[in-house]
Amino acid sequence: MTLSNTARGAAFSAAVVAASFATESVAGGHGIDLSGKTVEWVIPFSETGGSAKWANFYAPLLSEALPGAPTVVVKFMPGAGSTKGANWFQQQKFEDSEGTLIFGSSGSTQFPYLLGDPRVRYEYNDWNVVLASGTGGVAYLPPEMAAKMDGMNAAGLQGEEFIYGSQGATRLDLVPLLAWEMLGLNVEPVFGIKGRGDGRLMFERGEANIDYQTSSSYLKGVAPLVDAGTAVPMMSWGALDADGNIVRDPTFPDMPTFKELCEGTAGCETSGEKWDAWKAFFVAGFPAQKMVFLPAGASNDAIVTYTKAFEAIKARADFAEISGARLGKYPQMTGEEATGALNSATAVPDAAKTFVVEWLKDRYGVSLDG
Repeated sequence: MTLSNTARGAAFSAAVVAASFATESVAGGHGIDLSGKTVEWVIPFSETGGSAKWANFYAPLLSEALPGAPTVVVKFMPGAGSTKGANWFQQQKFEDSEGTLIFGSSGSTQFPYLLGDPRVRYEYNDWNVVLASGTGGVAYLPPEMAAKMDGMNAAGLQGEEFIYGSQGATRLDLVPLLAWEMLGLNVEPVFGIKGRGDGRLMFERGEANIDYQTSSSYLKGVAPLVDAGTAVPMMSWGALDADGNIVRDPTFPDMPTFKELCEGTAGCETSGEKWDAWKAFFVAGFPAQKMVFLPAGASNDAIVTYTKAFEAIKARADFAEISGARLGKYPQMTGEEATGALNSATAVPDAAKTFVVEWLKDRYGVSLDG
């Protein structure tokens, strides 16, 4: 079949119009074209932790979803419990990167900000969130320690001495540290590791006998240890239902939550100022634990481009399967949902903040401004 000259001309004209519209969509307020460019995704932790696994999961998918299919490279910038990388990102100008720089924060970046850590030189309100990822966390023990537990009663562990590899008491680690203290456990942290993956390695080498990992790291790095019989899950932190109640983590529905273990252990209370503080920081650190940002001054075109790219990733037919296996079953939020998640992750009640600041000073000798 052949086209007449008139039909061929009409088809050509339609193609020109379509191409023109596509160009206007990219350059005229609806997005940016990243053809031939490299997007640098900065993670302020080491390559062994949950943030690394999260970014490495998303990076190839983001490359496919962004206009022009740029190369997305994950760059690690650990130091000072992630404040080094966050302070660096605060100084970056969008116009210098033209949409090729993004930053991945975690609860361990949020907590120093919330607590007024004097090393913080970054401001979340200056950044532009394009993705917020929920996650969970799991604490685990060596088999010989787990055997001392009686179901959902941790009293059998109260006379033991525990060593824990920690990034720092003002980081996301304050959630497990406070939880273990509430259960009456004597846990001595070894501060200074660069990422939670380093804590898992300490556990594997026998240098630590209690640990916790976020869900992505647990699924990849700890589940094989459980299968091999060298680690036993103790509890998850849980998840939030629509009413803000702590319920079982959907990724680990057969695992008791810290709330359940606390209720089953004498001396641990799920009410009062200590519980309220723990829950406030759990909410700030896990339901929206990891977020992707464009720098200050980002154009609306760039924000739209990255938001649509992450929405396209979420819309993939295989996304639920591949993300569930790598990240766990948690919300992946864009647009207004991501903005709302950012707001909840960077604000805690004054009473909870005051309690934690005093607890850090009394328990670990950490003095904070703010």
